Amino acid sequence: MKRFFILLAFLFPLTLSAQTKLAQPVIDDFSARVAHHYQLKNDSITGYIAEQLTRSGAGGLDIDETVFNLKKDPATLDAALKYLYQYSDCNRQRFISNLRSLALQTNSVFPIATYTANKYKGEVKALLEDKTDFLATYTGPVTGKTPPATVAAAAPSAGTTAANTATAATADNQETTATTSETASNTTNTPAAATVTDTRNWEVKPLFQLRTPEQLVELYGANNITQRDATNLAGNKDGEAYVIYPDTDDELEVQFDGENGNVLTFSHFPSKWKSPYGIKAGDPLEKLIKVNGRPFKINGFEWTNGGIVSNWQGGALEGKGVVIMLKANNTGDPKLYDQVTGDKTVRSDLPALKKLDVIIQSVAFKSN
Repeated sequence: MKRFFILLAFLFPLTLSAQTKLAQPVIDDFSARVAHHYQLKNDSITGYIAEQLTRSGAGGLDIDETVFNLKKDPATLDAALKYLYQYSDCNRQRFISNLRSLALQTNSVFPIATYTANKYKGEVKALLEDKTDFLATYTGPVTGKTPPATVAAAAPSAGTTAANTATAATADNQETTATTSETASNTTNTPAAATVTDTRNWEVKPLFQLRTPEQLVELYGANNITQRDATNLAGNKDGEAYVIYPDTDDELEVQFDGENGNVLTFSHFPSKWKSPYGIKAGDPLEKLIKVNGRPFKINGFEWTNGGIVSNWQGGALEGKGVVIMLKANNTGDPKLYDQVTGDKTVRSDLPALKKLDVIIQSVAFKSN
């Protein structure tokens, strides 16, 4: 009996480790299969994952490159697994079924299922609530993408055997039926608003590549664009801007700066645009702190550059060309509001800011 307990004491840490960390071959396998399926048109699983990565900000500025290279970013890979688990209604058996529909190697499925279920077991309620909100505006998968030039063509991992490759090919032939069935299973209670009715392209990535107003007109039509004098977030005149879908919730301002890149500014909400890092006007301060990964500094309200983020404090948005102006919705308590107004900077985690219901008023993205 004593030997049994000694053996158990030795094995328990190993078992725990296996449940809290994925081996590199398993990571490579999952990354390769997601990359492969992302190239298939209307793939429900990878389409769902990509959209959630975009909305949460976990996908970064270039969602395509991110999805094609999950193995290079552990945090984003974890987020992808979380959203696949959410897609599966946080049901372990359904999650395993979806992993198999991606044609992962058999010895990859169980470790991923165990790792993910353990990692997010405390977030099930929040994930299911988020899925309901997500499906209310989700218009379906946008897949069928080509790997970016900076990413090597997706292929099975080096350890994949000929038999596994054959299995993957068989699964690909069956996946239209499998994903359609799974989508129906997971969206039984999807509201009517989730029906695909809007065929416009809400991706902002192509806008960073444009260099002239004529190219903008070619993409969106002359009737959907107007020219205005531009004003930066500090309130200073800043040349001219071209506005897509003016005077609507989806209004987006574009400023051209030649080969120096473009500036895209969002000041309206709710908006359908898939903005970089998933950051939009109307988002709460808490979300911005989460995306940045740490608190940052804000210029005091009601003063020069009031409400503008002055320093990202070395967070994820440092040096990424993101300029944000915040506003406080609840300003009725002078003593509370005075804590964050005037010629000073305040930390974003100051308790007063939460009570003031601070949200993003405007956000500008400058391409490199």
